This record gives sequence, structure tokens and C-alpha cells, in this order.
Amino acid sequence: MNIVFGIIIGLLILMALVVAHEFGHFIMARRNGVKVNEFGIGFPPRAIAWVKQEVEVDGKKKTKWVRIPKTDWDKKQDSLVFSLNWLPIGGFCSMDGESDADTRKGTFGAASFWAKTKILFGGVIMNWLVAFVILTILAWTGMPQFIPHQFYLGQDAQYELIERAVVVGEVMKDSPADKAGFQAGDTILEVGDGQKISVASEVTAYGSEHAGGEGKYKVSRTEDDQEKELELIAQLNPANSDYILGISMQQYGQEFVRSTWSAPIVGAGLTIQLTGETFRGLGQLVWNLVSGVARQFSPNDTTREEGRQDLGAASDSVSGPVGIVGVLFPAFAEAGASNLAFLAALISVSLACMNILPIPALDGGRWTLIAIYKLRRKKLTKETEEKIVSRAFMVLLGLIVLITILDIIKLF
Repeated sequence: MNIVFGIIIGLLILMALVVAHEFGHFIMARRNGVKVNEFGIGFPPRAIAWVKQEVEVDGKKKTKWVRIPKTDWDKKQDSLVFSLNWLPIGGFCSMDGESDADTRKGTFGAASFWAKTKILFGGVIMNWLVAFVILTILAWTGMPQFIPHQFYLGQDAQYELIERAVVVGEVMKDSPADKAGFQAGDTILEVGDGQKISVASEVTAYGSEHAGGEGKYKVSRTEDDQEKELELIAQLNPANSDYILGISMQQYGQEFVRSTWSAPIVGAGLTIQLTGETFRGLGQLVWNLVSGVARQFSPNDTTREEGRQDLGAASDSVSGPVGIVGVLFPAFAEAGASNLAFLAALISVSLACMNILPIPALDGGRWTLIAIYKLRRKKLTKETEEKIVSRAFMVLLGLIVLITILDIIKLF
């Protein structure tokens, strides 16, 4: 059930991030005089749609959202259509005349180069803005620490360790714990008559209070891939003994840093830091791929093995839709709301970084293509643009399919 819940949450968060990206395009298009034909949440088939129309109410004309009958879905509307669609995998912003060659007034093609720049990178800016907002809220409520040297302001930092588990490390031979049946790896859940345990000091305090008497412990243990709970009774040593129970304990938890006045600064700084880490990771991925493929042609066995390791590192560093939704989101959802929010911010930054790359099927690639033809003072025809973008899209789709296959192999 936790996995199903995590997958549902993951799909909703991914859809929200993509919709935010498309909303960035929408805002910039409207502000720069480009007509938006339809803004959709989810992908077709369409579930329901409304159109913005002028209607007469009490003899006065007012602008109102009117539901479009299903029979009229195929008809072209004169004003903006807002739709909800059945496939929960993102959203879209359909502008009028999206080809650079279109010259009709109010189309994307007729907009100035600077206006096109703002429209194409509006989604990227929106994803960075979403990450900034999430990280600012987390900085104020408690920021989980995930990356080395994670950004914060030391003079306005309050540290808090959220304890999640107390695990038995070593069990001393012939100790009360050994005789009671404790094993290394047991997680101590409760002591006494239902006192729940969150920190190791609570186990120690309970032992001291009941030294020389009987101690009751509830532990969780995994055997044969099955988790079970056990009630263990230990005859504790007296208080003046070298030890009372006879176990070492390991404390598992997560560090959070809270900020007050510096929360917006932390949000901005961490957004920049995550952006840098994302580009560094992309660079390392490309290097591993190129190096790994090149080394496969070497006659040296050691070099070829190093190449295989590079390719393996590249594979491990990439996750597609299956890995993100089926593995990452359930794990982060189980770890808590703060961890899940951090993952959402990280993915939002990743969407911004990916879309700024000069790949023709993405926003940065379309801008690069328009800029190159403008510098060459040549007309970018609709046929040429569609050919370049469609081919790049097919390559990108092939990579997504490949990564998805690798994700499935990792799962099984």
C-alpha cells in the first residue's frame, strides 16, 4: 500500500511540476501578445474543457468560463480553452502559430526574438521559482541534509536530529540480552508496558530504572525476508555491574537545519547549488558514456573493463519515469513530507536544467535553432524546423525508452 501511495503522490507531483513549467510559457506568451489556444492539465484524450467567452448577464456583457459540449471539441475556438485530460503525465500550453516562420499577428512566429526568448525560457524560470519556494519553506520548517556542504547560513542555523530507529549493534556473550534472545540488527520498538522508543538513551534509562529486576522489550527482526515483532524478557544485572543489559546500540536518524530570517537566502542559495550539482552530474554522465564506449574498442582487457565500469556508473546515475515514480517517490514518501518536498524541489531544478540544454526537442534547443538562423540571417522554414525537432524528439524518446528498460531491469 505504501508503494501504491508513493506512486500516486509521485505522479501528482510530476504532473504539478510539468504544469508549472507550461504555466511559465503561458504567462510569458500572454504578456508578449502571443495568443494561447489551449492550456491543458494532463494529456489527451480530453476529459472536460471550458472556453473563455463574453456572455450577456442582466443586459451587461461579462467574460465567463463556459463549458464546451463534447460535440464541439473539434471546433476551433476564438479564445482560450482550458482543459482537463485523462493522462496524468504533465500538461501543455498550445500557442497560435508555434512555427518560427509564421508571420500572422498574435502568433509565436511573429513575436520578436527577445519575446520568443522570454516565452521559451518562461518554463525554465518557473521551475527554478518553484524550487526556490519549496526550499525556502523547508529552510524555515526544517531542511533535510542530503548533499555534502549543503548551503545554509551558520549564524541563523538551528540543528535538529530526528531519530527514527534504535538498532542493536553487538550483543555481549552470556549477558542478560544474550540469554533473553537479543540479536544484532534487532530494532528496539518498545520497553516496559508499551513505552515507545525513539532514542537510545530511553533504552538505557529504562534499564537503569529496572536494574536487578526484569526488563521487557519489544523488538522488530527480519528473518527470511519476513519482518516480525518479538517480546523479549531479560533478567537485568544490578546497577553496580559493568553493564545492565549487555548490548551496544546504533542510533539512526536524520539531521534537519532550521532557519528564520535567512530562509529566503537559503532557498535561493540551495537552488543555485542544486543547479550546479545537476549540471556537474550531467557532465559526469556524458563523460562516463563517451569514455565507456571509447574504451570498449581498446585491445587491452583492463581498459575495456574500466570502460564497462564507466558505462555501469552512467546507467546507475540515470533514472527514467519508472525509477522516479516507482522507486524514488515511494522511498521519499515513506521518509516523510520534508524529504518528499526536497525531492520535488530537486526534480523541479532538474527539469529547468534539462530544458535549458541546446537539444532541439527541448526549449533550449528550439531557442538555439531560432538564434542560429537569425545570426545567419536565413529564414527558418516550418518544414526545416519540424524536421529537425521531430528527429531530435525521436532520439530523445528512444533514450527515454532505453532508460525505462534499464529501470525495469534494476527493479527485477
